[in-house]
Amino acid sequence: MTPNEVMGYAPAAAGAALALIALWAVLWVVRYIRADADTRVSIRQAVRVRRGWKRLAQMAGLSVTDKMPTALASLANTDGKSPKPRVLTPVLKVKPDRYGIVARANCLPKVSLAEFQNAAPYLADAWGCERVSVTPDGPGKVIIRGVRTDPLRHKTQHVPTGEAPVDVPTWHVGVDEYAQPVTVDLSNVPGITVAGLPGYGKTSVINRLVCDWAPSPAIQFVTVDGKVSTAREGDYAHLSKRMFAFAGDDLAEANAIFKRLVNLRSARSTSIESVLGVTNFWDVGPTEEYPLVVAIIDEAHTYFADHKGPDKKTKELAALAAENARLVGDLVKKGRSVGIVVILATQKATGDALPTAIRDVCPVGLSFAQKTAEAAVAALGDDIRNWPDANPTDLQNPAYVGVAAMKHNERPGFLRVRTPYVSAADARRIAEETAHLTRDPADLLMCQLPGGDVRRALLIKPDPADDIPEAA
Repeated sequence: MTPNEVMGYAPAAAGAALALIALWAVLWVVRYIRADADTRVSIRQAVRVRRGWKRLAQMAGLSVTDKMPTALASLANTDGKSPKPRVLTPVLKVKPDRYGIVARANCLPKVSLAEFQNAAPYLADAWGCERVSVTPDGPGKVIIRGVRTDPLRHKTQHVPTGEAPVDVPTWHVGVDEYAQPVTVDLSNVPGITVAGLPGYGKTSVINRLVCDWAPSPAIQFVTVDGKVSTAREGDYAHLSKRMFAFAGDDLAEANAIFKRLVNLRSARSTSIESVLGVTNFWDVGPTEEYPLVVAIIDEAHTYFADHKGPDKKTKELAALAAENARLVGDLVKKGRSVGIVVILATQKATGDALPTAIRDVCPVGLSFAQKTAEAAVAALGDDIRNWPDANPTDLQNPAYVGVAAMKHNERPGFLRVRTPYVSAADARRIAEETAHLTRDPADLLMCQLPGGDVRRALLIKPDPADDIPEAA
């Protein structure tokens, strides 16, 4: 092709390039107009970050000098002098969202994850962010998250879809202080503790879990709630149709449920290999015929309180409380491998409210606002003293209702999480749509066991006098 022919195509190529630029500009403007006010600010912020990155990277120590000339520079050198060293900066790709920006960058020699993390405070100041975090994004790559506004102060609402979860053991808790999703894999988790002052979000975070998991027939729920007397009252009234059993603050009724669950645990332990072909439930995971059992014990201190007094009634309550602690301890210590997870919610997770033999076996812990350092340590362990920024005693501000400090079983240290609110109307809708999926796991197991005396020996139900009414 001759130079004249090439020049002939130049106007068309230039026109195509201009058309692409114009299309990109139109798409950018449309995206900007359709965005909410916070996202628009983030879009402008992202533009400033991209434009000033090379200069800022060098000032923040995120660049490296390459003294080795490239092959092209060597060929172009005609005066015999060595080419000037090149200053290399990581390539940065930036995306805005409602809270700030998410940037991805490549590492360079002597500019790795540690250097990015050390520079995070300087990046936060230069970008106008409240905080910046840097985490790995695979070999030789990092994610830089900058938040302009505090996600923990933004109240959020979760609307359940009513669709069965794809990954049953995954619990979507909320978002952290960088607006990143916080999930917990509950596979092989025996128990969860949820502590905090009244009205700060304990029940709401459990409601979200039930609403998200209720559409799956591979999960069955049972609840005892110390705040109410019947299933028609309180925070779980709208969800009770999706629970195969429910008890209120009556210690005898709760005791009957705990006995049922321990009998189920014992029967599953005895028969799991013959039914599932494995000795650990999580090797195959939950199914409709052999579901994961989620036992919710709200206001757990109600059932373990140490009753003292010489009268007959007080002695009976003390005996029930002691037995309740033993039964729940059995579930937490032995239920993991047979597909039983226990969620214990209480205001203060101190030893007098939640027996340490139970509390200390639970690897996942959340604590909403606490008044005292003692309560924070009881809920999250002594190590919370080393993480003052995450201490739940700092969450008493009304703006932090729904925010919890969390000990994650897959992350070091502690993080703060904004948990969303689930409305009563949505909870009622989910319960009504999924009520037909409610099954007693004991009945399901009976159908899979051999007949006759073997079945009766494996699964002994409580005495009729101790039985409780099914959930309304």
